[in-house]
Amino acid sequence: MQAMQQVPMGRVTTIGRAVREGIAPFVDLVYPPRCPACGEAIGEQGGLCAECWSGLAIPGDPSCAACQRPFGEVGPKEGSFCAPCLENAPIHDGIAAGTLYTEVSRKLVLALKHGRRIALAKLLARLMTARIPPTEGERLIVPVPLHRWRLWHRGFNQAGLLARELEKAGCGTLLVDAMRRTKRTPSLGGMGAKARARALAGAIEVSRPERIAGRNVLLVDDVLTSGATSTACVRALKRAGARTVTISCFARVLDEALDHAR
Repeated sequence: MQAMQQVPMGRVTTIGRAVREGIAPFVDLVYPPRCPACGEAIGEQGGLCAECWSGLAIPGDPSCAACQRPFGEVGPKEGSFCAPCLENAPIHDGIAAGTLYTEVSRKLVLALKHGRRIALAKLLARLMTARIPPTEGERLIVPVPLHRWRLWHRGFNQAGLLARELEKAGCGTLLVDAMRRTKRTPSLGGMGAKARARALAGAIEVSRPERIAGRNVLLVDDVLTSGATSTACVRALKRAGARTVTISCFARVLDEALDHAR
């Protein structure tokens, strides 16, 4: 028998791209491109309409040296710290938010998480990638875990989908099973800081400590609200020996910073 001829990887990629471009008009015919936030017709799949793009708030500089909270043009200079970080020094090594939480970003998150529009992960991750700072050496990408029952009910972990897209974008190496939730936790909305801490006590642990020790970690989630869950994850990663832990999220809830970002 003649040996099978191997097709170069570059050629496979080129063929795949050509196939996608060839069927794109038929996909658009069956599923006309629509803005995932408002439903308005748009030019191509995977984007937003002009109005919804303008409804996104991208964090800017100057910002807090510890948590990247935007200061605005009339605020402190670059290298300063915000009041919350001065009062309680964060245990993380920075927050890279793709956007601030607005009505548009809320709709995108809900469409991904509860509307099961998992293809949106690529768009959201693209906005996240633009805000992730460089790091020295290899970086691990670790998604915030879901409890197994919630994962079974939803069918996917939205943080894991975003983390996979960040890996494709060259932000690091994905370690999807690095952490696990050992118990179910209630919704943290409406809880105070102490109540959130009690609810999360012992709920998150590192399942692959040998892979975490001495490494730079990018912790990925869709929305950063109070920071209670991410703080529990950062604490567990630091206990496992992580060198640095930077938080990457699509949307960060900072109502007081919205005017500065716009």
